[in-house]
Amino acid sequence: MPRMRGRLWLQGVFWILVYLLLTSTPLLILLIGPVPPGREFWRELSVALGFGGLAMMALQFVLTARFKVIKAPYGSDVIYHFHRQISLVAFVLILVHPLLLFINAPDTLRLLNLFSAPWRARAGVVAVLLLAALIIASLWRKAFKIEYTRWRIWHGILAIAVFSLAMAHIVLAAHYVNTPWKRVFWAGYGLFWVGLLVWIRLIKPMLLLRRPYSVHQVIQERGNAWTLVVKPVGHAGMSFMPGQFAWLTAWKSPFEDAEHPFSFSSSASQSDSVAFTIKELGDFTRTIKDLQPGQLVYLDGPFGAFCVDRHPHAQSYVFVAGGIGITPMMSMLRTLADRGDRRPLLLIYANNTWEDAAFREEIDSLRQRLDLRVVHVLRDPPEGWQGEQGFVSRELLARHLPPERSRDAFEVFICGPKPMMDNVEKALVELGMHLGDFHSERFDLV
Repeated sequence: MPRMRGRLWLQGVFWILVYLLLTSTPLLILLIGPVPPGREFWRELSVALGFGGLAMMALQFVLTARFKVIKAPYGSDVIYHFHRQISLVAFVLILVHPLLLFINAPDTLRLLNLFSAPWRARAGVVAVLLLAALIIASLWRKAFKIEYTRWRIWHGILAIAVFSLAMAHIVLAAHYVNTPWKRVFWAGYGLFWVGLLVWIRLIKPMLLLRRPYSVHQVIQERGNAWTLVVKPVGHAGMSFMPGQFAWLTAWKSPFEDAEHPFSFSSSASQSDSVAFTIKELGDFTRTIKDLQPGQLVYLDGPFGAFCVDRHPHAQSYVFVAGGIGITPMMSMLRTLADRGDRRPLLLIYANNTWEDAAFREEIDSLRQRLDLRVVHVLRDPPEGWQGEQGFVSRELLARHLPPERSRDAFEVFICGPKPMMDNVEKALVELGMHLGDFHSERFDLV
């Protein structure tokens, strides 16, 4: 375990340094070679901020390209959270770029007139407007009731348009492409970006198309959920760690940008098939029950750091699941059972009603193969219920968590509705748990 932790830590530091290098390189270009005459400090600062924001926007394509080697040290939740936050930083830098020009030289406000402004200014203004539209649509997608697949398609189109127009703005302005090697740099930067697009939109879908899976079973579960079992067709399938997830494309081709992320619910020790348990929550998830045996689907994965295998040193594990958040927990429990793991395990499983508790019979049977204690928590319990009621509170956790709470004594895995996870995380901190000893799978990827 120390070796795994050390390797992941070094990988994490390495990719942070690479990110800082790639975002700062365009700024270093400003300092090398001839500088256009008659350009005061505030104008140069404005340009520097614009270059910095553009570099960050270009690297957004790397963050969403799902390179496993980059995501491994952090997990997908962290990467996508960083993607969202750094988008706002980049937008502020890009927005400040023209604002500084307008404040320092008010006559430049004429460049906002798209009918009379030179083409370099038109490209820059339209790029900023499209970037604002992209960010607004992303932050308030659900409030605007924008369907997920449609949003993904337009998100990609707008991002490509923003970067293309920004590059056109730089080339047409020509102030910092005034030497051959600077032109080579910006050409290389553009080719790097185009290469990412080719990978994301062409090469990766082709690879997925060559490794299809066929539907084996669709099993109805409690809680308005369905377990989809698929088997590889013409290839060995994929190995995954229990608790990880994959992106599933059904009904359409991998080229159509219609994939959705779901946790594996099957054991990682099972090699001939994989399973996902999916609750009916939206347009796509409502179609899972209609998939037919033999129908082809496509998987991109595995991804995620929400996994007991990354913490084999733990003396015991605690799982806190809410509703369909039980899915990755089932993968971990099934895998531990298949491995004959005898460490103490605690599952705290919250549902609205007893009938909503998916897998409850299997969970009960797993206690014969595992040292597993199960605490069901119901918000609306049936008459005569003797178990826990209400929500997973600080007091409930205090009653059931192992008494020894020193660092690395046990690892806690949390998955469920966002309010539940927020409350559980806060309660664990108040109960003295070390931040590195509990892990959440928020699935807030979009």
